[in-house]
Amino acid sequence: YLFIAREPRGLAALAAAREVQRAAGFDEAACVDADEVRRLNPAVSVDGVLGGSFCPADGFLRPLEVLRGYCEGARRLGVRFRFGEACTGFRLENDRIAAVRTPGGEIATRCAVNAAGAWASHLGRLVGVDVPVVPLRRQVALTEPGHGLPDTMPMTIFADDGFHLRVRDDRVLLLWPDHPNGPDPFDTSVDARWLAEVVRRTRERVPGLSRVAIDEGGCWAGLYEMSPDGHALLGAAPGREGLFLANGSSGHGVMHSPALGHLLAEIILDGAASTIDTAPLRPGRFAEGRPNRAPELL
Repeated sequence: YLFIAREPRGLAALAAAREVQRAAGFDEAACVDADEVRRLNPAVSVDGVLGGSFCPADGFLRPLEVLRGYCEGARRLGVRFRFGEACTGFRLENDRIAAVRTPGGEIATRCAVNAAGAWASHLGRLVGVDVPVVPLRRQVALTEPGHGLPDTMPMTIFADDGFHLRVRDDRVLLLWPDHPNGPDPFDTSVDARWLAEVVRRTRERVPGLSRVAIDEGGCWAGLYEMSPDGHALLGAAPGREGLFLANGSSGHGVMHSPALGHLLAEIILDGAASTIDTAPLRPGRFAEGRPNRAPELL
């Protein structure tokens, strides 16, 4: 990824992030000046750019392909999937999970995992558990197919306001995190005002895209699952034996999910995670008044 800063605070944040990367072994992470920004992504205007950071080891993934791989592997081990069935509630025995209720009938189990994303709090309420997760809409605009930018262009993120773009399948994806305040927090429509603002920022910062058409019908929106401190809730649900939470990844889910699944399997099978200490992610931290420091989120 190529991060760009146009404000001193953004530049300082990128320098601090680089030190964290290097401490974790990513020695190739480096701070860059405006001239290097221009070399790494010639399509971007460097007017007002102070510098940035770049890590050539960063990469992309396709979440649905990752999911497909896990599903195929699980089937080989005997797992059965039932898609398209909502969880309508739970049956309890002595305050412990005994079955999951669906329109197609009950599924007997002594262990259930709430991994319902933006709908995690709703699922928790079905069994009397408070899951402090709320939805946050994020929108994506994309250009019509063409050759506006090369496939080799690094994903480029303006650190000061989160505007970012990348090339995928001969199109350019354009994103900017706004602060939606509509009446329906689960609304996944694309806001025309947001789209107009994204187009304006694109033309200002990426002059080469000033004449590229937007595929308005192809734009989409989805929901982040936000926790109060921007970190996941992982572990046994307080007050409900047999229910486990894997919620609130706050925009980091596709990156963290393989590790979260592994750690939760250890918690369920062994009573605690052994690979790393998951205490900072325990679901009860908010009731204890001990949240983690909230990160800056795109």
